[in-house]
Amino acid sequence: MSHTVASPAAPAARDPREERKVLAGTLVGTTIEWYDFFIFAQATALVFAALFFAPMGSTGSQIAAWVTLGISFLVRPLGAIIAGHLGDKFGRKIVLSFTLIGMGVATTLIGVLPTYAQIGVWAPILLVLLRLLQGFSAGGEWGGAALLAVEHAPKGKRGLFGAAPQVGVPLGMILATGALFLVRSNMTEEAFLTWGWRIPFLISIILIVVGYFIRKAVEESPVFKEMQQLKAKESAPLGELFRGHTKEVILAAVIFAANNGVGYLLIAWFSKYGGPKGLGMTSTEVLTASLVGGLGWFIFTLFGGWISDKIGRKTTFVVGYAILIAWAFPLFSLLNTASLPLFALALFVLTMGLGPSYGPQSAMYAEMFPARVRFSGVSIGYALGTIIGGAFAPLIADLLVKNGWEYVAWYIVGISAISLIAVLLVPKGIQDRELHDEEVVATRSTPVVSA
Repeated sequence: MSHTVASPAAPAARDPREERKVLAGTLVGTTIEWYDFFIFAQATALVFAALFFAPMGSTGSQIAAWVTLGISFLVRPLGAIIAGHLGDKFGRKIVLSFTLIGMGVATTLIGVLPTYAQIGVWAPILLVLLRLLQGFSAGGEWGGAALLAVEHAPKGKRGLFGAAPQVGVPLGMILATGALFLVRSNMTEEAFLTWGWRIPFLISIILIVVGYFIRKAVEESPVFKEMQQLKAKESAPLGELFRGHTKEVILAAVIFAANNGVGYLLIAWFSKYGGPKGLGMTSTEVLTASLVGGLGWFIFTLFGGWISDKIGRKTTFVVGYAILIAWAFPLFSLLNTASLPLFALALFVLTMGLGPSYGPQSAMYAEMFPARVRFSGVSIGYALGTIIGGAFAPLIADLLVKNGWEYVAWYIVGISAISLIAVLLVPKGIQDRELHDEEVVATRSTPVVSA
C-alpha cells in the first residue's frame, strides 16, 4: 500500500535573538583564537629569536624564529581535514569547541615554557610542538565559524554575517598587539625579555573560558540540522569533496593566498622592519602603528562584507586586490620615513585593500561548495591558502629586503595579481545561491511516495 510522506517543514522563521548570539559567538570565539595565534607572531618579531634560538647568532636566530612561525601552517590542512570531516558529519558547533580549547592550551603553555638558557635545545623543540598544536587548531577554526555565521544569515546579508568571524582576525591582532604594547611600555627591556613577554600568553586561559561559554550558547547551523533531519546520504563527505570539488578547493586556496601573505606582513613583519634593528623606531612606536593597522583592518573587513551584499563578492575582492597592487610601492615610501604618523598611515591605507579581499570570503566560500562537503571544502581551501600565502611571508620578506625594499613591494604586487586572477575565475551566478543541497531543496517541496 502506498502513502505520501509529508515533506519536512519549511525553515524556521528568523529569530533575531539567535542571530545575535551567532554573531557574538563567532566573533568572540574567533577573536580569541586569533589573539592566541597572533600573539605568537608578535612575539616572534620581538623576543623569540633571542630567547629560544640565541646560539644561532643574530641573523640565524631570527630566521629560525620566522621558520617556527611558518611551520605551523603546514599542519593547518591536517587540522582542516579532520575538523572539516567531523564538522560535515557531526556539526559545526562541536568542532569549534575543540579548536578553541586546543588553541588556548597551546598558548597558555607557551607562556610558562622555559627558555634556551634554562633547558637548552628542548626549549625550541617544545616551542615548535606547541606552535604546531596552534596551527592544527587554527586549521579547524575558521571553516566552522564562517559556516555558522553564513548559514544563519538572513537573505541578502550573507556577506555581512560572514564578516563576523572575519573581523575576529583584526580584532585578535588588536588584542595581541595591545597586550604586548601595555606590557612592553610599562617595564624595562630587561624585565620584558625576562618575564614580561609571558603575560599576554597567560591571559589566554581567561579568554578561552569566556569564549567557550559564549559559543556553548549558540545553536547548531540550521542547514546542518536540516541535513540531519532529512538523513542526507553521504557517509564520507571528505571523499566526495576530492572526487568532485578539487577545482573549487584549489581556487579557494589561491584566492586567499595574497590576503593571508600581506596580512602576515602587517601582523608580524612590518613591526620588525620599522623596529630598533630595522628603521630604528622604538618597539612602542611600531606596536602603536600596528594597532592603527589592526583598527583599519577591522573597519574595512566589516565594510567589505557589507558592501559585497550590495555590489557582489567578486567585485569587492577585485577592488581589494587592486588596492594592494596599487599601494605596494607608495606603502614603502611612507614606511621608510620612520615617522610614526606616516608609518601608521601607510599600514592603515594598506588595510583598505586587505579588508575588501577578506570580508566577503566566508560568504563566497560557502556559496562555492554544497552543504554536505562545505565545512571540509572551505576549511581545506583556507588552510592551503595560508601555506601558499602567509606561512613564510615574513621570512620571504626578511630575505628579500636585504636586496632592497623594492623586492618586497614586487612580492606584494606579484602575489596579489595571482589571487586577483583566481577571483576572476570564480563561476558567475553563485552569489546568494541556495545553501541547502539540491536534494534537500527538492525534498522540501516534493512529497515522497513510499510503499
